[in-house]
Amino acid sequence: MMPPIIYNVCVDWHRKTYIKKQDLENMKKILITASMIATSLAVLAQSGTNSPYSQYGLGTLAEQAGGFNRGMNGLGLGFHEHNQINSLNPASYASIDSLSFIFDAGISGQITNYKEGGTKVNAQNGNFEYMVAGFRLAKHLGVSFGILPYTNVGYKYSNTQKIGSSIGSSSSTTYSNTYTGTGGLHQVYLGFGWMPINGLAIGVNGSYLWGNYTRSIVNSYSDNYVNTLSRYYTASVNNYKLDFGVQYTHKLTKKDELTLGLTYSLGHKLGSTPQCKEISNNSQTGVADTTIHKGTSDLAIPTVYGVGLMWNHSGSLKVGLDYTLQKWSSVDSPQYQGMSEHGLAYKDRHKFTLGGEICPQENSRKFFSRVHYRIGASYATDYLKINGQNGPKEYSVSAGFGIPIVNGYNNRSLLNISAQWVRQDCKTFVTENSFRINIGLTFNERWFAKWKME
Repeated sequence: MMPPIIYNVCVDWHRKTYIKKQDLENMKKILITASMIATSLAVLAQSGTNSPYSQYGLGTLAEQAGGFNRGMNGLGLGFHEHNQINSLNPASYASIDSLSFIFDAGISGQITNYKEGGTKVNAQNGNFEYMVAGFRLAKHLGVSFGILPYTNVGYKYSNTQKIGSSIGSSSSTTYSNTYTGTGGLHQVYLGFGWMPINGLAIGVNGSYLWGNYTRSIVNSYSDNYVNTLSRYYTASVNNYKLDFGVQYTHKLTKKDELTLGLTYSLGHKLGSTPQCKEISNNSQTGVADTTIHKGTSDLAIPTVYGVGLMWNHSGSLKVGLDYTLQKWSSVDSPQYQGMSEHGLAYKDRHKFTLGGEICPQENSRKFFSRVHYRIGASYATDYLKINGQNGPKEYSVSAGFGIPIVNGYNNRSLLNISAQWVRQDCKTFVTENSFRINIGLTFNERWFAKWKME
């Protein structure tokens, strides 16, 4: 039998060795996650829209919610989950389980019908949506990092008309304008959530915002006797973004609690001046004249205010309501020196979201009792005013499931699947109807557990 002193030394040595190996393994996983996020930067370059409305402003505003939020149509300002990343309010990071490392990534695919007058067109596209991770850094302090979209630009369409004989051309001569746009803005963030006292949490996300867009209007004619005029609008952004959040949870009864969530995003100029390159080409001589028109002001993002409520009953039923105000009216729309007014202005955007989640018993041995059932609906106004007319109003509903992944290795991860219908309604311009499928996979691994020997 081994002497007690030697036995204790050996046990202590094995315990320390085990902890060191565990720490190295956890660090290795963190580095792998970070490298996966880094490689996703190239994937984010693709556009997530075919909407002609993305030809205005910074593009169409992207959904910045994770997989579980999307099942409730983007609801989440008052939600704080122990097993999900809620980047909509960074104060929620303080509630992440102390033994978990959470990694969440999502993709989407959609079919959209565009209608204007008597013309209807269908389009399909898919996109990588987001990649986020989070864990408990210290007691009452959670951290999260990841990549989220901000805006998308992606469209292509054209129109063709006949030229009248008044300009000396044959009545059979036609001209076409082709409108094309690609690009968008993205953000990589690092956030912290801290709970200084029980029930009150504060948080902040610091983001690096980057991206670019190229929009073009290319003019062409059916014969070679008329000058063509083409315009190329470009801009490139490299700047920061700051988002702050607060959550306060009040116990109503032994089984019921109410959480108030507040968010604030700092609006500021992006230090990027757009420009327009105008090319006039003489098809007979082959001579092209190029003029550069600089923007009269820098691009900017608006100040954003958000407030949300969430009622939680026994952790099995959660119902919430969010309201968000984006102060776009204080942001200058792009104008260009030496060019006439092109009829674009910004206005404040309002969004209301109502939704909820039911999970009968999260730790039950019965599979269907552990499933998360979600539903949500939203109404939002647009931030664009085009030729004096308001942009499209947005109506959307969604439903989804959080399906537990149960195997011999892991029983804490979730597959988040949701379906969403979005209608962009505008009588003056194009009306859009989209059906979207969102798929997100949340890996939840038990990390940081201390080794104990009795």
